[in-house]
Amino acid sequence: MTNVKTLLLITAMTAMSSSAFAQSISATGSTLASAEAKIAAQAQKAGAAYKITSAQMNNQVYMTAELTAK
Repeated sequence: MTNVKTLLLITAMTAMSSSAFAQSISATGSTLASAEAKIAAQAQKAGAAYKITSAQMNNQVYMTAELTAK
């Protein structure tokens, strides 16, 4: 029983620590490439990887991404 509780505790703490790092960022640009370049620069400054979560194009591109640990 102690091993099960320990395993559950470790799993919960791992999930909390990775989700605690996840941070949403956004950028605007005139093209998809310029908006992604801004996202990439923000991720590099934070020392993190990124995953684009959305992009909208009207007169400008608005892009959001989630930073994750490398």
